Amino acid sequence: MSGAALGLEIVFVFFLALFLLHRYGDFKKQHRLVIIATLLAWYLCFLIVFILPLDVSTTIYNRCKLAVNSSPAEGNGSYVTLAPSKQKCFKPWSYIPDGIMPIFWRVVYWTSQFLTWILLPFMQSYARSGGFSITGKIKTALIENAIYYGTYLLIFGAFLIYVAVNPKFNLQWNQLQTIGIAAANTWGLFLLVLLLGYGLVEIPRSHWNGAKRGYLLMKTYFKAAKLMTEKADAEENLEDIMEEVRKVSESIKYNHPLRKCVDTILKKCPTEYQERMGRNMDDYEDFDERQNSYPSEKSLAKLHKQVIYSVQRHRRTQVQWQILLEQAFYLEDVAKNESSATRQFVHTFHSQEPENKIIQYFYTPTVEWYWECLLRPWFYRVLAVVLATFSVIVVWSECTFFSTKPVLSLFAVFIQLAEKTYNYIYIEMACFLTIFFLSICVYSTVFRIRVFNYYYLASHHQTDAYSLLFSGMLFCRLTPPLCLNFLGLTHMDATISHKNTQPTAYTSIMGSMRVLSFIADGFYIYYPMLVVILCIATYFSLGTRCLNLLGFQQFMGDSEMTSDLIDEGKELIRREKRKRQRQEEGENRRREWKERYGNRDDSTRSRAVHTDQKESSFSETNTNRSLSKYTRSNGRTERDRIELLQDAEPLDFNADSVNDDPLESDSGR
Repeated sequence: MSGAALGLEIVFVFFLALFLLHRYGDFKKQHRLVIIATLLAWYLCFLIVFILPLDVSTTIYNRCKLAVNSSPAEGNGSYVTLAPSKQKCFKPWSYIPDGIMPIFWRVVYWTSQFLTWILLPFMQSYARSGGFSITGKIKTALIENAIYYGTYLLIFGAFLIYVAVNPKFNLQWNQLQTIGIAAANTWGLFLLVLLLGYGLVEIPRSHWNGAKRGYLLMKTYFKAAKLMTEKADAEENLEDIMEEVRKVSESIKYNHPLRKCVDTILKKCPTEYQERMGRNMDDYEDFDERQNSYPSEKSLAKLHKQVIYSVQRHRRTQVQWQILLEQAFYLEDVAKNESSATRQFVHTFHSQEPENKIIQYFYTPTVEWYWECLLRPWFYRVLAVVLATFSVIVVWSECTFFSTKPVLSLFAVFIQLAEKTYNYIYIEMACFLTIFFLSICVYSTVFRIRVFNYYYLASHHQTDAYSLLFSGMLFCRLTPPLCLNFLGLTHMDATISHKNTQPTAYTSIMGSMRVLSFIADGFYIYYPMLVVILCIATYFSLGTRCLNLLGFQQFMGDSEMTSDLIDEGKELIRREKRKRQRQEEGENRRREWKERYGNRDDSTRSRAVHTDQKESSFSETNTNRSLSKYTRSNGRTERDRIELLQDAEPLDFNADSVNDDPLESDSGR
């Protein structure tokens, strides 16, 4: 089994990262390099989280072997017997042979650092560039990142000069490498505590509120009102950009050198706008003979960038609006079915997507009613209590993990108890649950935060390339300090435990932080205590209240603005629901008319054929007259059917709009 667990986790984590990226990204429309770079960044970060528990169990086994070899011992089978204590050092089922983990961690760590500090920032600028060629995009990306890279080079160069000039410092390459790692981890730890303080409170609270049907419905109405405003703004912005594109397309003729750039811009426009504008091929005047002022290539590149952004934003708001409507309709159905006497879940609208037959067989309306109306609220409450318990343990351990005598960190207590009996399964499960919960708190915050319209991870394939690459940068910068913090909580880091024991393979590649004692003994130990203040601020929604005061509408139950937006969203949902009901009624009525008049046409045709056979002995003139009569009758029936089908759309009845004047009624319709 040596190395088998490592191989299985490598494969599993790859498909997990691929699944998440497929949910947020769009493999068909986005550039392959963007997909590959983001997938690699997510994959490496998730891989570190899943492999680290194996590193811990392997390190504990190696410590046991060292203790045995340093004392009188005798071998016995696959384990070693310690003479004084008569304990046995069993080899864990997931044991990784010596020499593999250091190489593995070194490759994974330095690849992720190359991605987050060099490649991904460059690809961000490349993806947002409006250039029309690869060379132009690379040039734009280099110019935009010149300040970014220049700042780091200036700081690093000044530090090297100071070290070289000062005779007190005699730093070697390994120490310089450790200083660079410490600087990157310090930046990551600063951001990690901020995100962790939010996630430790918000994740249990969101699951607890998920059991409240009224709360979810009100919040959905609030989101609908905000999304409608964003949707209208995106449509207006797209119209303005398309108007500029139309003017440019009309001014630059077919024989202009920049016409290829205009055609590239037109290909990025929606199909309806492309058909509306088209190519202006009517005027064959030479562009040099005209005195019009033409836009430059730089201005066209800027317009190209605006077109890409506006089209992506418009498409995203349209998809999110449809998803939010389905969610609102479903929550209203749940509220309506809670008082159902038949205990069968009834949907107002049928699902537009075909459902799996296996799911339909097991997830019957009765099962759905019991789950949605009875079991799901209690399940969310129990899950919220469990998550809140984990959050309390994490906060306590973050504030006390520096204490070694006595050991106050609960995670360290659990690991040390399991280490005494060498229960590797328990050690790996405890380590995995701990680091997995920390990762969920941090990564879920990365998926939830939104920086205006520049960074936003939207599901259902609606995330743009810039946001995907930015998320990869954040993951690569947050994961190493997250793992170091986890090792500190469990006292597997020698810097925290102050024991002269064998370190984990992950800690060994980080180097000894004693080179920077003020970071190792100060910042790394006391800064995580700030998580208590952040948790308190998140619990009382101080950040939400500040954003609300600044004019960014946030969902707050005691706010008058929130109540107004809830009422507005409720009206929008009611309007969309009535619209969809009219559409379904219209489709049903069309289907009924088609079936009714389709059968009548078939009977008319059969009678005509029967009459034709019966009167075959008549003269040719009478036969033609009879056939023409039935043909005209059939034509009248067909025309009547078409006219009725055209007027099959039902009207929305409103008692307040009933008027005596028929003209006003028609205008109101």
